[in-house]
This record gives sequence, structure tokens and C-alpha cells, in this order.
Amino acid sequence: MVARPNEAWVGDVTYIPTRSGWLYLAVLLDLYSRKVIGWSMSERNNRRLVLDALNMAVEVRNPAPGTLHHTDQGALYGCDEYRDRISQCGLVPSMSRKGDCWDNAVAESFFSTLKNELMLGRMFWDRDHARSEVFKFIEMFYNRQRIHQTLGYITPEMMEQRASVN
Repeated sequence: MVARPNEAWVGDVTYIPTRSGWLYLAVLLDLYSRKVIGWSMSERNNRRLVLDALNMAVEVRNPAPGTLHHTDQGALYGCDEYRDRISQCGLVPSMSRKGDCWDNAVAESFFSTLKNELMLGRMFWDRDHARSEVFKFIEMFYNRQRIHQTLGYITPEMMEQRASVN
């Protein structure tokens, strides 16, 4: 159980099909509120993709040293550049056990929600269209309007507001 924001973050990457090829999405979520705090999209699944999501989260949240940063064991999260950036930010790296998707269940759950609620039965014409729709899903719907059973049927934004009041 996570007691406050910026105690633990989880991250992962997924792909979104479009008629012009894949669009990759990297996200970081705060485990306290399930809020997407950093994200990046690219037509390439590379270090820049995950670093941009990390940099967004760090800029927005300014975490105190000791924040847990959990991901799977993907090569992008294990590369020197990414690990160096985590260290510079004072984040504590954590990785899933090999082949165990349950270790990163919150990130996987977000991707399932994205794919079922935004993409099911739908094909984006191109990457720009997908980028626009994913942006709106994350920033306008998921973080601010979508309620979560895990959070007691409130939104991630409401959960964050509760923490700032206490």
C-alpha cells in the first residue's frame, strides 16, 4: 500500500497500431493515485521514448530522493543512460522478476484500460491522429474523469487533491 504521492512510480511501454505503422507509448504512473504523471509517444521504441516520459514525470513532480521507480526488465529501462538519469534524480530503481507481468500490474492495467476504452474496434489513420487521441485520453479523461474502484470510486486527480489537503 502506498500512503502518499511520489512514494512509488511504475512505468512501461506499449504499442498502438495505426494505418501508417506503430506508435509507441511510454508512461509513468504514481502508485498512490494511479495518475499518469509522465508519458511520451514516438514511432520508435527507444531510449529517448522512455527518457522523455521520465523527464516529464520528474519535471512535473519534482520527487524527493528515495522515490521508488519500478519497471519491467526491458532493455530500455536497463540501459546506462536511463539508469544514470534515475540516479541523478535520486530515484530508487526496482525491476520486475523475469517474465512476471504481475510485478507491474498497475502499468499493465492502465494499458488494458487504454486499449479497451479508447482503441477497441478502432484503427487510427496515422500516428498524429493516434497521438491526439491518446493525449486526450490521458490528460482529459483518465487522470481527471475516470473513476477507479481501487481508489474508492474517485479519479486520480481527486486522489491527488486529497493528499494535498491532508
